[in-house]
Amino acid sequence: MKVIRPSCPSCLSKALSFFNELDSFDLKNLSENKTCNFYKKGHIIFYEGRTSTGVYCLEQGRAKIYRVGMDGKEQILRLATAGSLLGIRALLKGERYSASAATLEDSVICFINKSFFFHLIEKHPKMNAEIVEHLCELLKDAEDKIISIAQKPVRERLAESLLILNRVFKPDGENEIKPNISLPREDLANIVGTATETIIRLLHDFKEEKLVEIDGRSIILSDIEGLKRTAKMFK
Repeated sequence: MKVIRPSCPSCLSKALSFFNELDSFDLKNLSENKTCNFYKKGHIIFYEGRTSTGVYCLEQGRAKIYRVGMDGKEQILRLATAGSLLGIRALLKGERYSASAATLEDSVICFINKSFFFHLIEKHPKMNAEIVEHLCELLKDAEDKIISIAQKPVRERLAESLLILNRVFKPDGENEIKPNISLPREDLANIVGTATETIIRLLHDFKEEKLVEIDGRSIILSDIEGLKRTAKMFK
């Protein structure tokens, strides 16, 4: 684990985070009051059931937030990209982590301790309001996912998940480049909520239908509108 310290005022992910609301003085203080580390792919950021002592900010890379069931199988709840705060709900509620987090690729992650983070949100009400709005959006996403799993067949859930992942893996500032969705099939199955073998079979079907292109582990969406129709997304 390599210790680094990106500068908050010049951080490329700042515009994507809640810290974009901070003035130059508090951004400088944030730089001085955080710790940062480089994590290899697959590193556990925090474990379900552990006590929260602060929040993690994903400066570079991607991560997954997941739970492990009684059968030992992962259920991926959501994915996080640059600028995301991890562990914020547990910190605000004073609870233990309700899920674990791990890196999906080599990542740079900063840690802000509880007391300094609370100092920032008390000083900046707009930042506090945006965090509350974000938590409400996460709750809505969770409700939508429960409904999707309960009501949609696996084929529709996979199409919908690929469309969501297409946004997650989109390079920052690149509108013309098709995102390369690079995830182990097991992780994709854990997002959709089905068996890995089912995902492999359905991806083969999607490829035959020219909805996606597949190169090894990588998936590129060829027909966005076709996937929306498959997912029954009409909005």
